[in-house]
Amino acid sequence: MTLSEHFTLAEFLYSEIAAELHIDNFPSGEHIRNMAFVAGKLEIVRAHLGGHPITITSGYRCPELNKAAGGSSSSAHMQGLAVDFVCPEFGTPKEIVKAIIGIARALGFDQCIFEGPWVHLGWSAGKNRWQVLTKIAGQGGRPAYVPFVG
Repeated sequence: MTLSEHFTLAEFLYSEIAAELHIDNFPSGEHIRNMAFVAGKLEIVRAHLGGHPITITSGYRCPELNKAAGGSSSSAHMQGLAVDFVCPEFGTPKEIVKAIIGIARALGFDQCIFEGPWVHLGWSAGKNRWQVLTKIAGQGGRPAYVPFVG
């Protein structure tokens, strides 16, 4: 199923963790509508990144998969409203976050997070916070988030 010109439902659902643990990661209709919304926003990102292909590393996560992946209990991934991705032909994840800041108004995101190996981009079902953050190691091995500094 195609969600937008360059993104498919399969890309949003694929998970090595789900495959390894035999987790059924199939979404509801509402989740699919949310993923189509995110795919539309990713089209804006893709165009801004010179039209280079975006590889989704994590999209929709059912609660069981989200827990197995170590995601937050309130993760937007569980609503189909978040995506982790890379775009190697454009640049590093840090360079991608810098580029996304330039189109923040067009995206209207809740969180854009430089996670090191990838970028997290998510939206809220309520009011978006427009946060641009960097994930760092926190106390006790738990991640912490600080304002992004380019």
